[in-house]
Amino acid sequence: MKNLQKLLSSVRQALDHYNMISEGEKIAVGLSGGKDSAALLCALARMKDFYPKKYDLCAVSVDMGFAGADDFFYPMKKLCSDLDVEYHIVKTQIAQIVFNEKQEKNPCSLCAKLRRGALNNEAASLGAKKIALGHHLDDAVETFMMSLMHEGRIGCFSPVTVYEDTGISVIRPLIYTKESDIKSFVRANSIEIPHSPCPENHNTEREKMKEFLHPFEVEKRGTYKRILGAMERREIDGWF
Repeated sequence: MKNLQKLLSSVRQALDHYNMISEGEKIAVGLSGGKDSAALLCALARMKDFYPKKYDLCAVSVDMGFAGADDFFYPMKKLCSDLDVEYHIVKTQIAQIVFNEKQEKNPCSLCAKLRRGALNNEAASLGAKKIALGHHLDDAVETFMMSLMHEGRIGCFSPVTVYEDTGISVIRPLIYTKESDIKSFVRANSIEIPHSPCPENHNTEREKMKEFLHPFEVEKRGTYKRILGAMERREIDGWF
């Protein structure tokens, strides 16, 4: 695969720094259909060949119940087949619940909660103790800034989140990977990314924060990495 070495380097840095993987465990990659989780799956599938701690790998997608599911999931099925990774799709009615029954003012929050529950349950049934999600460096910084500006709170998701009630941990191996590097990798390898059927796609607070921070990154390159460094130095929510 082209441009893979740079991706592997940043992923391994995160795995080692936060001790994300233990010997012999099974990891389920949450495959959403987006570029981030696709790149993460490629990296972890390749890293299995040489990472000092041996692990098994599978991929899990949550079918939200939108129309056209077969076409949407086809590229993910092909990617998993090409990588020789077992693939599972969890069928749900989350779209019906969120957009028709509940009609939430902030549908993304409820949707994320329901998808997380479906993903956790499927991972547990497959014997996976770790779920790998595709949150990258830009996501971490944008989440930190949204918490600060919208909630007046200094916080972010953690590189590793342990759910004590289920014994499952969520790991985020892309936290040192820039979104631009993920885009370059996906484009260089012609990985097909299906269009999201979600009506809230590209209409989120995260997209607004991305637009807000972009000029700073352009004018003062490295802004995202400096903010992430500050988060680690202050040990924000599990960062160190």
